[in-house]
Amino acid sequence: MILGMSLQTFTLLHTIISLIGIATGLIVLRGLLNSNRMALWTGIFLLTTILTSVTGFLFPATAILPSHIVGLISLAVLAVAVAALYYYRLAGHWRWIYVVSAVLALYLNVFVGVVQTFLKVPVFHALAPTQAEPPFAIAQGIVLLIFIGLGIVAAIRFRPAAT
Repeated sequence: MILGMSLQTFTLLHTIISLIGIATGLIVLRGLLNSNRMALWTGIFLLTTILTSVTGFLFPATAILPSHIVGLISLAVLAVAVAALYYYRLAGHWRWIYVVSAVLALYLNVFVGVVQTFLKVPVFHALAPTQAEPPFAIAQGIVLLIFIGLGIVAAIRFRPAAT
């Protein structure tokens, strides 16, 4: 039991939170590309992405796993994004620091989503059962290149009006 829930129920909750984080992150990314802060969507994205990492640490484990390392990196990146947005209010260099950290946090969620897809979806698992096979590397490489490209464009375009 985790937080009074069965492991299956907790896993479902964690997955739903993760998917909300990815979906709202994509909406926020669209806003960044159009120089729109999208305050409500951004708040939901940051909260659910933080919750995704935090709930990930609650799964039973006897050793530090790669998922824990990704979770720690994600939380550090999210702390920077939250500080840049809410404390420094995107002033000066904090604008592009926010964009980079927000896009990186979204990428990390999607990265884990690709990992989980290859672990749990039979057709993908058959293509890369150990995740050392070319289809997995190609999928992760494509995702990485897409996020690098979108992150660069977002950092250039995101110039919201002062509040």
